[in-house]
Amino acid sequence: MKTKSYAANSATTPLAPFNLERRAPGEHDVQIEILFCGVCHSDVHTVRNEWQGTTYPCVPGHEIIGRVISVGAHVKKFKAGDIAGVGCLVDSCRTCGNCEEHLEQFCEKGATFTYNAPDKHSGGVTFGGYSESIVVDEAFVLQVPKNLDLAATAPLLCAGITTYSPLRYHGVTKGQKVGIVGLGGLGHMGVKLAKALGAHVVVFTASLSKVEDALRLGADEVVQSKDEDAMKKHLNSFNFILDTVGAKHDINVYLVLLRRDGNLTQVGVASEPLEVDVTNLIFGRRSFSGSLIGGLKETQEMLDFCGQHNITSDIELIPIQQVNEAYDRLVKGDVKYRFVIDMASLKQAK
Repeated sequence: MKTKSYAANSATTPLAPFNLERRAPGEHDVQIEILFCGVCHSDVHTVRNEWQGTTYPCVPGHEIIGRVISVGAHVKKFKAGDIAGVGCLVDSCRTCGNCEEHLEQFCEKGATFTYNAPDKHSGGVTFGGYSESIVVDEAFVLQVPKNLDLAATAPLLCAGITTYSPLRYHGVTKGQKVGIVGLGGLGHMGVKLAKALGAHVVVFTASLSKVEDALRLGADEVVQSKDEDAMKKHLNSFNFILDTVGAKHDINVYLVLLRRDGNLTQVGVASEPLEVDVTNLIFGRRSFSGSLIGGLKETQEMLDFCGQHNITSDIELIPIQQVNEAYDRLVKGDVKYRFVIDMASLKQAK
């Protein structure tokens, strides 16, 4: 099926209209008309080949909200007209130990990501959500709570699960003290989710201009990370810290804020390695770990949790014709806090 989209043809050319081929829906497939697609920083990294390995043409987008157009004969969870979501994954082997534990993102044979991944159906690569429709196996399609604003729900499919998964894995709960480092697309979701889990939330930011916004989003305290005296007041006091910063920074100033057996989880991907002083881990039995999105079961759990607590992203809705400008603004941090493309604008694309 010929499908309108926006694609990058090289690392240095802007995204532009592109006609791609989608497969016809199979017995287990769900065909979705895409209504909204979030813009993730990883879209920028991939389009510009900053992580290497991008195959062109590249159609990015893995924060997809849409309406089901049709379903295969064996599909049970969805019917035409339903609102559905597609996140970072569209397939996995489903038989390895990780897949059996609902951790498809760690598939031992290689998860199939929503774009720029080998596509067993076409023999090429997968094309993402900057397009008018997508065909996905039912097992990788998510149900969307009916009470949530659809455009603002789109970023939950990446930013939401990226922050929810480590908060849940490390048992964040009522009465705990949780730090969120950075207040961007990931950080603002971390604040909302940690607060909804009942934690006392402290935001660390290098920007004084973000103090008011952090409090509005639900933070109990805001600490200017370059203020040494303010930082010292929090030594040995955090149960958990989520670091969302995607640039090189001193991780050690946060490790020492953890109490005994506390954990710092890194979800921001810096272009250069972070240096860790292991004595900050040894003294206090602290741990430093990473986390990658979440499996399908946990992503559905996150969406249901957001539905119960009326949590969505703070977004700026744009037409697809402004996506290249949005990329430049995203790199500068000029967005509160996530761009979402209104895919109806694709109909006007030439």
